[in-house]
Amino acid sequence: MKKGLVEPAFVFEEETFLTVSKTSLFFAGDGFSVYNRNAQLVFRVDSFGPDPHDRTELVLMDATGSCLLTVRRKRPSLHHRWEGYVGERMEGQKPIFSVRRSSIIGRSSVTVEVFRDPPEEYQIEGSFAQRNCTIYNADKEPVAEIHRKVDVSTNVVLGKDVFSLALKAGFDAAFSMGLVLVLDQINGDGFVEEEEEEEEEAEGEMDLTAVE
Repeated sequence: MKKGLVEPAFVFEEETFLTVSKTSLFFAGDGFSVYNRNAQLVFRVDSFGPDPHDRTELVLMDATGSCLLTVRRKRPSLHHRWEGYVGERMEGQKPIFSVRRSSIIGRSSVTVEVFRDPPEEYQIEGSFAQRNCTIYNADKEPVAEIHRKVDVSTNVVLGKDVFSLALKAGFDAAFSMGLVLVLDQINGDGFVEEEEEEEEEAEGEMDLTAVE
């Protein structure tokens, strides 16, 4: 990626390592705090919207609380599709990227489409649930990696609520963190069950169409 998709200020000239911490802040829902190697706050997600139980729209902010990116689940969608918008999403605003599972069957890879000229595509392979996955560009080059965090003082692998996000030089950190938010929801137990129900409803509708 030659220039920032979300925010040029978060496109770093050198390979960058961030620590992502899942936490609860002001609401009962999950939040995120993201720090650089100097323990400085880079990004945060305080809640998933006004209703902590409504996880269909997520807002990524910088350290000062300015909205950088909104990701929103598109419904209905058999492939668990999400869309990303610059800043705080407004009615009628066009998305800058979409994320979807490559298949509705099993734990498949994830496809990311970026709506720019020319368009770009990324594949996310591996297991986010195990905090072990890689984001590849169209040339199959890794541009970002997610791994379990290791405490260097004790050499102990930390829990899944704290993990590392490694970014290749030139890859938008805000964009990559937006993908992390989507992956977290795609792999959430509640959303897996919800998605299965939607798939069953969609299959039922297709069966009715066939009968007609």
